[in-house]
Amino acid sequence: MKPDIRPPLTIHLPRTARAGFSIAELMTAMSLFSLVLIAVLSSHLLGLRMFNITATKLSASANARQALNVIRDDIRSAKLLYVGSGDGTGFTNVPQGRLRQGNALQVYPTTATNNFVRYYLDWETRQLKKIENGATQPTIVANYITNQIAFSIEDYAGNILTNDQNNRVVRMSLEFYQWEFPVARAGAGAFYDYYHLQTRITRRTIE
Repeated sequence: MKPDIRPPLTIHLPRTARAGFSIAELMTAMSLFSLVLIAVLSSHLLGLRMFNITATKLSASANARQALNVIRDDIRSAKLLYVGSGDGTGFTNVPQGRLRQGNALQVYPTTATNNFVRYYLDWETRQLKKIENGATQPTIVANYITNQIAFSIEDYAGNILTNDQNNRVVRMSLEFYQWEFPVARAGAGAFYDYYHLQTRITRRTIE
């Protein structure tokens, strides 16, 4: 019996089934992938940017609200109050006949003039500070203040007074800046957002 010497069975596939990707197809696929990757990264960076902007504004709003709450409570419960120039060691009231405005506000919860609370702008440190009678160190109410006149006494129509009429209104105006990126270092190339806080407060009890 003769051995079977026929050649092995060979399967011939169509040429299109054996061919790989062409250069044009690879470049097209890579371009599409790059576009998708760029779009994803851009969306991520935009989200981080919006987060920083929102965090900065929320921080500025919280600081402003904290400063406003502290001063508002003292003014509303005050028996006497005066606006003038002052610092951590002394206060000078505005003379009669001159506009009632300045960097400091002195509040007396009673008619006793030895019991007071003073708010003043420290121009050297750009801070709004609070000090009470008998205290040696002030507390910081707000930071990064840029204006020099923070307090004024007005009438009901918003006109600055030249006397201490009974129903006077205290206007507080603070201009301050906040770092746009709180984790970034301040200095050249840094970014800041500027804010303006203005409110009008009157005493709760008017004689």
